[in-house]
Amino acid sequence: MIALSPTLQARLSTPLKIGSFEVKSRVLQSPLSGVTDLVFRRLVRRYAPDSMMYTEMVNATGLHYVKQLPKIMEIEANERPISIQLFDCRPDFLAEAAQMAVREGADTVDINMGCPVNKITKNGGGSSLLRQPEVAEAIVREVVKAVDVPVTVKTRIGWNDREITIIDFAKRMEDAGAQMITVHGRTRAQGYNGAAKWEWIAKVKEVLTIPVIGNGDIFSVEAAVKCLEVTAADGVMCSRGTLGYPFLVGEVDHFLKTGQLLAPPTPVQRLECAREHLQALWEYKGDRGVRQARKHMTWYAKGFSGAAELRGQLSTIETVNQGLEIIDKAIAQIADSVLIEEDNLAFV
Repeated sequence: MIALSPTLQARLSTPLKIGSFEVKSRVLQSPLSGVTDLVFRRLVRRYAPDSMMYTEMVNATGLHYVKQLPKIMEIEANERPISIQLFDCRPDFLAEAAQMAVREGADTVDINMGCPVNKITKNGGGSSLLRQPEVAEAIVREVVKAVDVPVTVKTRIGWNDREITIIDFAKRMEDAGAQMITVHGRTRAQGYNGAAKWEWIAKVKEVLTIPVIGNGDIFSVEAAVKCLEVTAADGVMCSRGTLGYPFLVGEVDHFLKTGQLLAPPTPVQRLECAREHLQALWEYKGDRGVRQARKHMTWYAKGFSGAAELRGQLSTIETVNQGLEIIDKAIAQIADSVLIEEDNLAFV
């Protein structure tokens, strides 16, 4: 049984303060490239109305030269609290991009200093900034000067196991003016392999005065509570645990506020959510949205009889109607199997 300790409950009972901005939830939805678009955020927001959402990360260099907001920066007027995440290694470009983000409606601006992907790090962005703390510091200072909303940082514990530099790095970020830092408890070399080293998040929390958010391996309410207990962090950020499961942020938030576990969605409810997700992606992005939906659909199709076969079918959909037809058939099959089970129980 999961239980909140009195100490943890008292610590999490107040709003999260990010500089001058206040958030009524200690559970955040992580920015995820190719995932946290407007459509996905709507679904998460339905179950977690108070939580901070993040856009996909935006390339500041691209904004500088194109001078036009990409679709991934589009946010809705009623989806606050919302943060736009930026990445780059150029302080001036990031400051300019941050101003554009604020004009678009961002409540905070987040700087990605943790992405481990080669195409990001080879150009000096993401987690490569862990090896360039002076540049990272200059970035935060420039962005803080450029905007009147809180500036935050998301990063990792180090480049590899021999270069775990997060303590000094995090202090530099705070000194430069960052109002919150989210720490993914893995090194860049780990990628998403192995276990997150939450103990390093705890060490960061010990030396900073700004809020520290724990990230990494938050796949359940139980994991979120354990992370908060281990790290004494000011909140948790859910990432991969929300893939095909936009209910997670709301489940964690509800438990932290009430001490009660919500009943998990049934397979039918998950597939109904998948259906809505597919339909909305098609309406928002057209055929490109359908192609993007394939990965989402396979993430939803887990944990029930026939899920493997369903994943195979959904991974190759070409049209929205094809996908809807496949999902509707799966929902009907699950509903029929439930009725058969109930009939059998009636004769026991």
